[in-house]
Amino acid sequence: MFTGLIHEFAEVKSYSSNILTLCATYKPKIGDSIAVNGACLTVIQLFEGGFSVELSLESRSLLAVENLKGKVHIEPALALGDRLDGHMVQGHVDCVGVIEHLNQRENGLDIEVSIPEKQITFVIPKGSITIDGVSLTVNDVSKKSFRLTIIPHTLEKTLIGSYKIGRKVNVETDMFARYLYHMFQKKDALDWNGVDRIMAIY
Repeated sequence: MFTGLIHEFAEVKSYSSNILTLCATYKPKIGDSIAVNGACLTVIQLFEGGFSVELSLESRSLLAVENLKGKVHIEPALALGDRLDGHMVQGHVDCVGVIEHLNQRENGLDIEVSIPEKQITFVIPKGSITIDGVSLTVNDVSKKSFRLTIIPHTLEKTLIGSYKIGRKVNVETDMFARYLYHMFQKKDALDWNGVDRIMAIY
């Protein structure tokens, strides 16, 4: 699990044969989970000043791999007892979104991101979403896109301030929205009366 708060910018040293090698000050251990642009990956090799992770076929099919160059966001997985800021992030990217509009505001930047219709179901106004590993709050949702407002602090601490229209980004929708959707879609779906009964037990 992650929080969507970026630990640092790592520098891509190479990406070849499904192995991504990063230069970073963070020092993980072999087997550690680390989110790279929001995707949970496993550390397979260490070297002085960095580490390598491997991308499976499934990961490569879901990620904006063209962004695995230059600087990338990294966040180590939560340890038991860590303070939870941001929101609960799994590091399981749902889809690739596209930056459609950028609108400079008085004290921030509005960004509109389009994603496939299948995933827009899980995007909730004022709910949480993760863009390239960054925990953000959704302002508005339309049929094919959603709008975010990025404050100056986030622009300074992430790479989002450098994004251009047309850039592809990794999107992880809200975990709880996905769970609830699938629970209610089943044939013997849980209804609100069932939810009330479960809550009454506790």
